[in-house]
Amino acid sequence: MVEVLSDSFAALPVAELAAQYAAAAPFPHAVLDGVIDDSALRAAIAAFPEVDGPGWTHYLHVNERKHGATHLEDWPKPLRDLATALMSQEFIRFLEDLSGIDGLLADPSLDGGGLHRSEPGGFLNIHTDYTKHHTHPDWKRRVNVLLYLNDDWREEWGGHLELWTPDMTRCVERVQPRANRMVIFSTSDTSYHGHPVPLTCPPDQARKSLALYYFTAGSDEPARTTHYRARPEDGARRVLIYVDGKVLRLYDMIKRRTGVSDATVSRWLARLQRLRTRGTR
Repeated sequence: MVEVLSDSFAALPVAELAAQYAAAAPFPHAVLDGVIDDSALRAAIAAFPEVDGPGWTHYLHVNERKHGATHLEDWPKPLRDLATALMSQEFIRFLEDLSGIDGLLADPSLDGGGLHRSEPGGFLNIHTDYTKHHTHPDWKRRVNVLLYLNDDWREEWGGHLELWTPDMTRCVERVQPRANRMVIFSTSDTSYHGHPVPLTCPPDQARKSLALYYFTAGSDEPARTTHYRARPEDGARRVLIYVDGKVLRLYDMIKRRTGVSDATVSRWLARLQRLRTRGTR
């Protein structure tokens, strides 16, 4: 397998980064550039699939507009190699040293993670993440890793990851989703983040990323669903954000109790949309 992690990754000053990570505002996080070897990165970017292929789940509602693919075995090899390297023991040890969280577990099922692609107009409202794995009830979500795979992404296209204060009064940091930029952060009930401003990239461009989540086992805490919050500038739209969030919480409860997958629901919604389209002709 082509070496995926770069030489600069091996040389990272982990102790220094860990101190910066713990002290970062508005919650523990780090933004790292150049973690992935350039040739492996270029291959992954070139292999990133379009959403008209198989295996994509479509998240299209008030609080987000994006597409996700979680079936690792169906991905092109450069992307499989990339995800495998970021789930390796070498990388997990780095995450443990950086975050101060021992016993981290990678998730080969990519529950909620995987490849993410947002087309022009796409967005993800500010939120905190669900806290428990959907098929491992005692796995608690602890660390997020987001790797951006956007070649020549322009500032004016937007798509910046925003990190917000717990009281949702201000955005503390905005991270441009440039190629080979990695954001790592600890997940909690106050780690509010998202990219809420609709993308203005050209039709032939998309915001592309790989999202991997890491867990610790043995938690008996009750599961908490993804929690969306309105920004001060959202105005009257905050009502829609709140109502949609309530619906998604109900869906999450049903998902945990019945085992229904996001992909299945996505197919149902797509069929319903086709029926509606036919009915209006």
